[in-house]
Amino acid sequence: MPDGSHVPLKVRSLVSFIPLFAVETIEPDLLEALPDFKVRMDWFLKHRPQLASLVSRWQEPGMGERRLLALVRGHRMKRLLKRMLDPEEFLSDYGIRAISKYHAEHSYVYYLNGAEYTVRYEPGESSSGVFGGNSNWRGPIWFPLNFLLIETLQRFHHYYGDDFLVECPTGSGQKLTLWQIADQLSCRLTHIFLRAPDGRRPVFGTNETFQNNPHWRDHVLFYEYFHGDTGAGVGASHQTGWTALVAKLLDQTEGR
Repeated sequence: MPDGSHVPLKVRSLVSFIPLFAVETIEPDLLEALPDFKVRMDWFLKHRPQLASLVSRWQEPGMGERRLLALVRGHRMKRLLKRMLDPEEFLSDYGIRAISKYHAEHSYVYYLNGAEYTVRYEPGESSSGVFGGNSNWRGPIWFPLNFLLIETLQRFHHYYGDDFLVECPTGSGQKLTLWQIADQLSCRLTHIFLRAPDGRRPVFGTNETFQNNPHWRDHVLFYEYFHGDTGAGVGASHQTGWTALVAKLLDQTEGR
């Protein structure tokens, strides 16, 4: 605000999960091979405890004697994942939504100087002209951030191992390792492009030409983002700059 104050906007957004991305594991052999780095790290731990305390698990070896560098500690990560893996919030059949489905029935409204500003769950095309109306971060599935979430979970698993279990989906009673959760998310994203049992590809949505015409049905397009509920492609149809990451996920999941 002009007076320097801040007003938090309490929107359940994918932004909340971005601190998870700040994670890396260090192999013990690598740490021993970098003695100068190890000295500096130990100095930092000893002389800057107020800062070192913000970084999780520096001094506690995990699986394979690895060290963990992360902003988010395990118990906080579980609280984040409880929301992220809830089908009524972020978890779609086709990945993680940009905004919680909670806002479909509970719009967030902010009032300022007599004006009303509303954020609601919009799983497909944007209802706003912001960014030309061709970009929507209020509900759809965006491939690059989903890919980063998968790699983040894999890195955390490298440290915590198979003993660290999280309910997935939330409310199911099923406990999975972080690696298994990453694998499930990978499969959900690849299913956007693969044929379902009925022979249709979610990416093509209701476009019958792309779904059925023999000249088009096997030529998959790399859309900019995807409908948060149906997986249908939205926005630009040639976003190979990041949506082509699906190739790596298909390789990891072997097309499951």
